[in-house]
Amino acid sequence: MSILGSTGSVGRSTVDLLLRNPESFAVEALTAHRNAALLAEQARRLGARFAAIVDPAEYGALKDALAGSGIEAASGEAALIEAAERPADWVMAGIVGAAGLAPTLAAIRLGRIVALANKEVLVCAGSLFMQEVAAHKATLLPVDSEHNAIWQCFDFDRVEAIEKITLTCSGGPFRERRVDEMRGATVAEAVNHPTWNMGAKISIDSATLMNKGLEIIEAHYLFRLPSERIDVVIHPQSVIHGLVTYHDGSVLAHMGTPDMRTPIAYVLGWPGRTAAPMGRLDLAAVGRLTFEPPDPDRFPALRLAREALAAGGGTPTVLNAANEIAVHAFITGRIGFLDIAAIVEATLEALPAGPLGSLDDVHQIIPPRARIRDELSGTVCSRRRVVRRHLSAGADGPRLCSRARPLPDRAAQRRAHRGVLDRLRARVVRLV
Repeated sequence: MSILGSTGSVGRSTVDLLLRNPESFAVEALTAHRNAALLAEQARRLGARFAAIVDPAEYGALKDALAGSGIEAASGEAALIEAAERPADWVMAGIVGAAGLAPTLAAIRLGRIVALANKEVLVCAGSLFMQEVAAHKATLLPVDSEHNAIWQCFDFDRVEAIEKITLTCSGGPFRERRVDEMRGATVAEAVNHPTWNMGAKISIDSATLMNKGLEIIEAHYLFRLPSERIDVVIHPQSVIHGLVTYHDGSVLAHMGTPDMRTPIAYVLGWPGRTAAPMGRLDLAAVGRLTFEPPDPDRFPALRLAREALAAGGGTPTVLNAANEIAVHAFITGRIGFLDIAAIVEATLEALPAGPLGSLDDVHQIIPPRARIRDELSGTVCSRRRVVRRHLSAGADGPRLCSRARPLPDRAAQRRAHRGVLDRLRARVVRLV
């Protein structure tokens, strides 16, 4: 097997399970963006044959750390594709964001079993991506906890008996906050998820509920259901991860502790199951399970995602690109928390994305994201140093260390918004 993104949160959880089952799996390739030290450590412990670091500046550190191990080292985007194409039966697609599209497609086109932990791949290129899966007879296994839960309860032989599916959502760290209280939310607060331990980007998406919006689009393509048959409910305890409602009134729910190693263990063992070390669910200790509907006024991201899915074509691709830009701008202190959804909505209103006829169309929308993001970050520091996030657990909770400037005033924020829109508009107009 190979792991694309082995130093991220999903990648680390996968590595943990592999180290606990050394006789069951052989590791071919591991990849990381820039964490050469951890990548080298993982490669040595797992006995991997190939390790790829995307950032060329970290290649020397990786090569030195692997010296004498016999593990081949490489760097750059081409090395990432090579890792995806190395001989493996099973590939974990754990790279965050649209950057995961190309390597995931490379594995799909070789007919691999692909454990998909990157929802942005389906958001950016859903129908085209699923066509590639079918054309190359690849197997797609959902890793997102909600989709993995629904997958285990979904009767694929009798889809006509299914009335709807329900994605659960913890509500994030701001579930009970008023809009005026969220206005001044900090990055440290936004990444402090109440139940899940995740990376910065997905944690912030969870705080805005954009993560759940992206999961609606992902579920649409995985389970071939329209948006109106995909429900979302707030469930703060994160014990029930997904539900499938059948037309006889039966509801099958998947339950478990909030630990990503549970769905990862399932896809590792599929079609069987792999032993995993997490604490077992104790319902008596949990005491009660509560549910509530999401508030569309405080969290408009769900509406934006449904509207993008309904619009079709390149609209979900633009949704994802605008969200990645806005989240990065928030992390670097250039905009406020509430501005994330505002930028995404303004971008969707300003850019009438056309149809996606091929994957080339997707790539023409995605590339400007990095350039616009760099321009939005201004001259704070170079792209590689623009934000270095260090979270440490302590008595005071997570701590954020950043080289970013303090928040600008509202006028500066509006100018930044207009700059993002102008650049996205110019690129998409040329595409259309």
